[in-house]
Amino acid sequence: MRWSLWGREAKASRTGRLVALSHLGRPRWTPRNYARLAEEGFARNPVTYRCVRLVAEAAASVPLAVFVDGERRADHPLAALLARPNPEQGWAELLEALYVGLQTAGNAYVEATGDGEAPTSELWSLRPDRVKVVPGPNGWPAGYEYAVGGRSVTIARRSDGWSPVLHLKLFHPTDDHYGFPPLEAAAFAIDVHNASGAWNKALLDNAARPSGALVYGARGGERLTEAQFEQLKAELAEAHAGAANAGRPMLLEGGLDWKPISLTPAEMDFIAGKHAAAREIALAFGVPPQLLGIPGDATYANYREANVALWRQTIMPLVQRTTGALSGWLGARFPGCRVAPDLEGTPALAADREALWARLEAASFLTPDERRRMAGVGV
Repeated sequence: MRWSLWGREAKASRTGRLVALSHLGRPRWTPRNYARLAEEGFARNPVTYRCVRLVAEAAASVPLAVFVDGERRADHPLAALLARPNPEQGWAELLEALYVGLQTAGNAYVEATGDGEAPTSELWSLRPDRVKVVPGPNGWPAGYEYAVGGRSVTIARRSDGWSPVLHLKLFHPTDDHYGFPPLEAAAFAIDVHNASGAWNKALLDNAARPSGALVYGARGGERLTEAQFEQLKAELAEAHAGAANAGRPMLLEGGLDWKPISLTPAEMDFIAGKHAAAREIALAFGVPPQLLGIPGDATYANYREANVALWRQTIMPLVQRTTGALSGWLGARFPGCRVAPDLEGTPALAADREALWARLEAASFLTPDERRRMAGVGV
């Protein structure tokens, strides 16, 4: 959002006003705790963090092209807008914010702003946890409420029916207005993975020994006095607790016997359990485990195939979904325009493009224009 010292510019983001503009109805608040999911998953789990970054950065690296009536136009105003969507962000940075929002919240929002001469001159990404859907009388979104610091602004549809906010979302089977994120699908596996790390840290802090009990086996039913019991606890805490006392022998006397009361890491198959949780997290985000360094079939051939699978099954569907939504949304302001990924400029898909070109070249029954259309480069 942009601000001027002597007043607010006409094309500044409307979220900067932070006042209610209209009364369209009560916002439908998201039923899940996004902040807690983001903290436990993205901020505290290295597997989740890497999955989100890997998908977002790869998808944002795909260059986009603008086509007008089937012809690629690098000099079109929409192409200039995509190259520099706002004074604070480049297009790759804005796309990365959108893709991270889809992975962590299941939703991503873009706001279009402008003045009278240029109705859509800037694009801004909005934090998904601050945006709420305001349903209209027919149940479809009539606007979006952006809230921060106890204040809010409502961005309503314009009189021609066009919404200044583009809402991207992943499919949710039980929700009409919000998407379902991979982060929430992986929540149980994330909890297991985080708990495994916390348990391992606690074990290391306690000299890497499993929990146990000192059993007093004196004859005749004799019991330790209160003073003896407190002295024994103090000596154990001082001489045997903590990583600094690792390996220090324990001298037992007076009928004391050590009895383990928990499983060892080997008995728990600790490493295999943690790797299994990491694989489930990667599965939820559509990232092959080999690309995350999780032990398994990590040969060169498998790594190469895993990278191709990531692009075919995760990255490109996400990019196609996003460009399709942008085309439908911005097409109302730039008639005849279509936004599409530039597959020729994507190195990860070079092998697939070469195979496509070879097949088209061998198809002698096709005209040059038909080959170009099938290759996705227009006429």
